Amino acid sequence: MNSMTGFGRGEAVSDGVLWRAEISSVNRKQLEIVIHLPREIADLETALRNKLAAKLSRGRVQVSITADHGSASDAVLRVDETLAQQYAAQVQRLTAQLGLTSAASDITRWPGVFNLEQGARSTEKSQPFIEKAVDAAMTQLLAMRQTEGAHLKADISRRLDALAAMLQRAHDMSPKIVTRHRDALRQRLADAGTPLPLDDERLVKEIALFADRCDISEGVTRAESHIKQFHAYMNGAEPAGRALDFLSQELFREFNTLGSKANDAALAQTVVQAKTELEKIREQVQNIE
Repeated sequence: MNSMTGFGRGEAVSDGVLWRAEISSVNRKQLEIVIHLPREIADLETALRNKLAAKLSRGRVQVSITADHGSASDAVLRVDETLAQQYAAQVQRLTAQLGLTSAASDITRWPGVFNLEQGARSTEKSQPFIEKAVDAAMTQLLAMRQTEGAHLKADISRRLDALAAMLQRAHDMSPKIVTRHRDALRQRLADAGTPLPLDDERLVKEIALFADRCDISEGVTRAESHIKQFHAYMNGAEPAGRALDFLSQELFREFNTLGSKANDAALAQTVVQAKTELEKIREQVQNIE
């Protein structure tokens, strides 16, 4: 079971160029990959995206690839003269239109006019080294996600054990609730001057109806089944985040049902404690891939 949060960095050298890859990921319901590449290798985006998607199923993943060319002796300055002429024409127009005394502008800051390009390098030749850097970064990222996932699993397991104990306590309380209701009903009737024997048909019918209304055995059984499924998904080999999120909602619904049937202060308190613990589980599940 993996977390969706992680970070990794990798490097590889090709023809004097140091390629660096940094990958970070955070929580997201679906898989979202954002890749930042130097212009010279922009055509590698699809291949890198497919490589990441093969190993990740959820989370917002940001990838940054940079190149350290070392000495810039092989760099070539490219000037886009057509774009520069368009800038200049607009500057002159605005200067005249606004009545400015001069066109105060720094041509070197005009976007896209000046570009310092490194010596031509084949993308095909650089790709294996870029992928090597990405693989190294992915290894670190996955290791971090796995380590955090193990911590999440341990924490959720402890909380599930606490929920199971609360369910057992609620199940044990259930018969006593009916007995207390029967005794309270007989006492009220006695206080009203109309005592009834235990085998009176009207009393038996009333107790039976009450027992049926506050029966929580089915809800306890379903909740216990959900907890077992929770453990099974956490111990499985496939990403479990979506399934655990669904089971968390189902567990919360079962405890809500138990709470609505809790005609007893002690049982109601147990349900409140269980829902508080379950809310913490639901928060942790949002971090799971």
